[in-house]
Amino acid sequence: MAAATVIKNVRIVNEGKISEGDLRISGQRIERIEREITPQANDTVIEGGGRYLLPGMIDDQVHFREPGLTHKGNIASESRAAVAGGITSFMEMPNVSPVTTTIEALEAKYAIAANSAYGNYGFYLGATEDNLEQIKRLDPTKHCGVKVFMGASTGDLLVEAPQALDDIFRESPVLIVTHCESGPVISRNRTELLKQKSIFTIDDHPRLRDAEACYASSSYAVDLAKRHGSQLHVLHITTEKELSLFSAGPIAGKHITAEACVHHLWFSNQDYTDRGNLIKCNPAVKYPSDRDTLIKALHSGQIDIIATDHAPHTWDEKQVDYDKAPAGLPLVQHALLSLLEHVKQGRMSLPQVVEKVSHNPALRFAVAERGFLREGFFADLVLVDCESSTHVTHENSLYHCGWSPFDGVTFGARIESTWVNGQQVFDGQTVGARPEVMRLRFDR
Repeated sequence: MAAATVIKNVRIVNEGKISEGDLRISGQRIERIEREITPQANDTVIEGGGRYLLPGMIDDQVHFREPGLTHKGNIASESRAAVAGGITSFMEMPNVSPVTTTIEALEAKYAIAANSAYGNYGFYLGATEDNLEQIKRLDPTKHCGVKVFMGASTGDLLVEAPQALDDIFRESPVLIVTHCESGPVISRNRTELLKQKSIFTIDDHPRLRDAEACYASSSYAVDLAKRHGSQLHVLHITTEKELSLFSAGPIAGKHITAEACVHHLWFSNQDYTDRGNLIKCNPAVKYPSDRDTLIKALHSGQIDIIATDHAPHTWDEKQVDYDKAPAGLPLVQHALLSLLEHVKQGRMSLPQVVEKVSHNPALRFAVAERGFLREGFFADLVLVDCESSTHVTHENSLYHCGWSPFDGVTFGARIESTWVNGQQVFDGQTVGARPEVMRLRFDR
């Protein structure tokens, strides 16, 4: 018989409600959810003690750095940290080395993950100005999406030519996800600031990559999607100005959606004094008013999804002058904890967090049989204790790079356990043996 586990006496957070009950896992799937389940003789029983049981987070935006950049991180190390943070599925970006711009390179990454990932996995193809035929070969049931860097990237992944963008938005058979910052606006800002100073510091980052740089690009993407009827998901919104581009309300039926990231909901420019280059990222961490407006947009439904944009760099790479420091920060281990802190402070509700990190990613990407606590779905689960605490240090972070932007923060919650496909992979202390993970499937 398949291994079975009964999780007793938990508060189940699912589909807008919190209900008390038990959940039974049989093999890889949720078999039963009831007010009370009597364990069978050979069942493993886990006493929930009134803690909250959530569907695992589906992180649709990570950079795990493999292949080619594995001094920063790799699929094994970063997905291991992710499951310790309650993330059970991830979708990974194409800006590795070599960049993932062909179907063959894409499938090679799937092969790496099959042998090393700790969570269920998907990978994006990267758009270029001349790989339209590769984009057209994407399979909507097998591939999560195509990533378009609109105006602010380096190398082959920068797509600026209007005709190339038109072609991509017209022809893509899968969801288009975009990084929206305008290179010309950033260059103009740089020129203007150079009239005032000769050396830039981290405090200049939100001035160089300001609201206008974001809006000029995101409004262009939204216009293209409306013109072609494309499925568009705009990543890491950071400014109040951009929110006017997105409709409020439930995610169902939308063909243009928006996302915020955990660090933009947590940090502001006021944190640059203490955190410096450790929180240098693109788009930039901006101002308290932007952060507060993003949280309000989560309530209205203008922001549909919360993700991480996990992007590790080594400690030494960050310990240089602002202009030379790379953008990006490691986040997967502490992302859900940061959101639970928002709950504790009354800025969000627990069902709302679950909607934004589990339900809505599953709905937007049409992820098959995940993202909800439903009988018959895969048992991707996270048990959290909102009466405990977690103190973050560089030393207790599991990232390959060995540091966390949350160093010194004490969160008022704790990840007690994580299950991936019915296997307990994290017990609150230790990440165990690698579970049987799966390539994400999409019901499109």
